[in-house]
Amino acid sequence: MELSNNRHADKSQPPVVHEGEGDLDLAAVRAFFAVTEDRYFSEAAARLGISQQAISKRIAKLESDLGMRLLSRSRTGAELTEDGKAFLPHARALVNAADQALAVLRGRRRPLRIDVLDTRTAAIDLVQGFYEAVGRKADIEIISSEGLRSARGTLARGTVDAAFCRISGTVEDLTCLPAYLEPVHLLVSRDHPLAGRRQVEMARLAGSTVWMPGNAAGSEWAEYHCHLGAAFDIRIDTSGPDFGYERFVTEVGAGRQMSLVGERSRLPWHPDTVQIPLVDPVPVYPWSLLHHPQNRHPTLRLLARHITDNHQPFDPRRQWLPDPDHAFFTTGPERR
Repeated sequence: MELSNNRHADKSQPPVVHEGEGDLDLAAVRAFFAVTEDRYFSEAAARLGISQQAISKRIAKLESDLGMRLLSRSRTGAELTEDGKAFLPHARALVNAADQALAVLRGRRRPLRIDVLDTRTAAIDLVQGFYEAVGRKADIEIISSEGLRSARGTLARGTVDAAFCRISGTVEDLTCLPAYLEPVHLLVSRDHPLAGRRQVEMARLAGSTVWMPGNAAGSEWAEYHCHLGAAFDIRIDTSGPDFGYERFVTEVGAGRQMSLVGERSRLPWHPDTVQIPLVDPVPVYPWSLLHHPQNRHPTLRLLARHITDNHQPFDPRRQWLPDPDHAFFTTGPERR
């Protein structure tokens, strides 16, 4: 009786790959994957920025390397063969792994993109403090946007690596670090009755109106001032367009309005305005650092450590925060 190890001769067998043969061309795998998503060779070629002839050659080479047919053409586009269906999840994994590897490498070469909301806010001081702490060796790109409203999307898409803003509500899938509690000051004209004081108690503002033309509807800072107004019986007036900082300080200096500003806000100098600390309690604006937990930019880790090491916790005995901010600035870093 003749013995044979070909027990399944009636079934198709995978091609024999000898040492040194069978290495897959990633460009060919990417071409195959693009066709499976777009169905048409012409559309896949346009996506990859190559000619239709080039994409056909790449897939032909891939099929030759594998020794099997992966796609069949029809009037309705390219269809997967049974072998193509079996190969598709592996092709997807190869393309995704390559893209992730490229993203990591590019992340090591490009600057750390940081959203500071506005270059005249305290956030810019936080970034500058980090830059000085690492000996001016960090490669940083400053970006300004719309705060938390835009940061949710830009951080998820990776168009920015980190953002400084106030947390409002639930921020899913982002890592949040308490960064800085910025004291709020009163801004008045030199002729205002409170202008001569070294500090102003919050109780003195009860029943008054403060003008905040930059309080954009739906922003986290507008929400903050709503909480502050309710807690201390202060009316928040958001009337009038926001014509910028220069016009803002001019209006206050003319005695028409009084307002609230952050201690570190970089306002244009005006001879007729006075900035006075608020006390009993000190209202503080909560800045947080946000980033995506899967972001592996090497400088991001250094920034997060710097912020954590230098953060001063909330002191409820002398400071005021809106109730929704208490837990986060008391318990520390978390993902929200």
